[in-house]
Amino acid sequence: MSQHQQPSHDEGGEVTEVVCQESDLKDGQMKEVAVGGQKVLLVRTQGQYSAVGSQCSHYNAPLIKGALVGDRVRCPFHGACFNVRTGDIEEYPGLDCLPSYKVKVKDGKVYVTIDKKHLGLTKRVREMCSVAPGAKHTVLLIGGGPASLLCAETLRQNCYEGQIIMVTKDTLPPFDKPKLSKAMNLDSGSIVLRSTDFYQQHGIEVWLQKEVVSVNPAGKEVKLSDGTSQHYDQLLISTGCRARPLSCPGADLTGVKLLQGYEDAREIHSSCLGKKAVVIGTSFIGMEVASYLSDKAASVCMVGSATYPYERSLGPEIGRMTMQMMQEKNVTFHMNESVTEIRGENGKVKEVVLRSGTILEADVVIAGIGVIPNSDFLAGSGVEVDSKKAVIVDKFLKTNVADVFSAGDVTAFPLTVRGDQRVNIGHWQMSQAQGKVAALNMLKKPTKIDSVPFFWTVLLGKSIRYTGYGEGHTEIIFKGKVEERKFLAFYIKDDVVVAAASLMFDPAVARLAELMATGQTITKAQAQAEDLSWLQM
Repeated sequence: MSQHQQPSHDEGGEVTEVVCQESDLKDGQMKEVAVGGQKVLLVRTQGQYSAVGSQCSHYNAPLIKGALVGDRVRCPFHGACFNVRTGDIEEYPGLDCLPSYKVKVKDGKVYVTIDKKHLGLTKRVREMCSVAPGAKHTVLLIGGGPASLLCAETLRQNCYEGQIIMVTKDTLPPFDKPKLSKAMNLDSGSIVLRSTDFYQQHGIEVWLQKEVVSVNPAGKEVKLSDGTSQHYDQLLISTGCRARPLSCPGADLTGVKLLQGYEDAREIHSSCLGKKAVVIGTSFIGMEVASYLSDKAASVCMVGSATYPYERSLGPEIGRMTMQMMQEKNVTFHMNESVTEIRGENGKVKEVVLRSGTILEADVVIAGIGVIPNSDFLAGSGVEVDSKKAVIVDKFLKTNVADVFSAGDVTAFPLTVRGDQRVNIGHWQMSQAQGKVAALNMLKKPTKIDSVPFFWTVLLGKSIRYTGYGEGHTEIIFKGKVEERKFLAFYIKDDVVVAAASLMFDPAVARLAELMATGQTITKAQAQAEDLSWLQM
C-alpha cells in the first residue's frame, strides 16, 4: 500500500483514506484513486476537491479518460455528463447519477470517506416520489422509448404525485434500443432499462402492446386501438420513428426484414446464421447489422445508393475506410446501386435484382433505408407536423396545441448549436434530454432544450464517436490518418466547426461537445492549427 493509502476506519461504519497530497492536483485536473478498494474519481476545480464514482452510469466507461470542463466531466465513450461536485447526471445517455463522497483537506493531505454500506455501488438513483392516493391529474406518455422514461422519472424526481401512464406498442417496457443493431441476440432482461418493480415503486403505469389511434385535444382524451379512451391533463408525444419499408416488387416475401423492435433483432440473428444475407442501405443501421452478421452469416452483401457508406453524414474518406474494414471481413459492397426487385420461390426470398442487372443470391434481406416519424395518429388533432411528418415543437418541447408536448425522434425542434435551425435528430441522448426538458416544462419550470447532439456507432468492435450537427458541411479537416484508422475529423460550414467525428482519438469528441455546450464557437482556423492545445487533449 502506498503512503497515500492509509485506511483508518471510523466508528460510524465509514472508510477514510488519504488519497493524495493537496498539491498533487491543479485546478481542472482529476485522478483515479482507491478508497476501501473502490475506485473513486478525485477532481479539483476552483481550488476545491470533490470525489465521485469513477464509472459512467451508462456502460461503466472510466471517467478518468473523459473530458473535464468546469464542474462537469463528460464520458469519453458516449457523451454522458456528470456534475463533479454532486455526481448528478446532467447530459445523457444513462439514467443514474454517480455516488458522491465526503472530501476533507487537512495538514496538506486529501482524505476521502465512503460509507461502508455504499462500497461497491457505482450508481445512484435519484430520489423520487410516487403517485398520491386518489390523484386526479394525469400525464399520459405515448410511446415507450427513452423520452417517455426520462419524462416519467423527471416528474417523480420533482415531486409530481399525479397519475403517470406510459402507452407503448412494444412487448417490453423501455429498453436499450441502440444495442439491437450492435448485438442482436440479446436476452430481453439484459436490455430493459428499469425493472418492473421500479415502475411499481414509483407509481408509473406501463401499458404494453397498446396503441393510441387518435388524439382529441378539445376533450383531452386519446382513443386506443382496443376501442377504449383515456383522459389526460398533459400529453407527451414520444412515439419515435419506424423503419422505412422497401417499396420494390417482392418486398413482402418471407425473409425480408426491418429492424424495429427486440423480436426483429433476434429474428434477424437466427434467420441469418449460416445463410446468405443482403443488407440494403449503407448508413448506420445497415452497417451495424452487416458488421454483426459478418462472422455469423454464410455471406453478407451490402447495397448502397452512394459511392461510399455514410457519404452524406461522415463523408467519403471515413466511408471508404469503413468499407475497407468490412471488406476485410468478407462483406461485399454494391455501391451506386438500388434494388429493382426481390424474387422468391414458394413465397421465400431467393435473389435480389439490382438496377445494373446484377443478381445477388439471398436467403434473408434486411432493409436499413431510413425512418418515418410515427405521427399518423395525430391526423385531425390540430397538432402541427412538418413535411416529413415530424412533430413541430419549440425550445420548451411544446407543440402548437395547449398541454401537448413532444420529445424524441418524432420531433422537429430548434437546435441551439445551429442557431435554432429546426432539425429532426434520431440520437438516443437527445431523446433522453428532451424527455427531461418536457417534464420540467409540464411542471411549469421553464427549461429550454440546449443539448449538443452526441452519437456513436460500432463496427467490428471499433467505435466512431460524433458530436454536433454536420448537415450542409462544405469541408472536412482531418487530424491523424483515416487510412490508419486513428483520426479526428472537423466538419466545417461558414468557417466554423459544426460537428466532429473520431476513431481512437478519445476524448477529443467529448471535449468538443463540452466546448460547444458552453457556447464556444470553434473556428476553421483552430481546426487547421497544428497545435491542438485548445482542446486540452
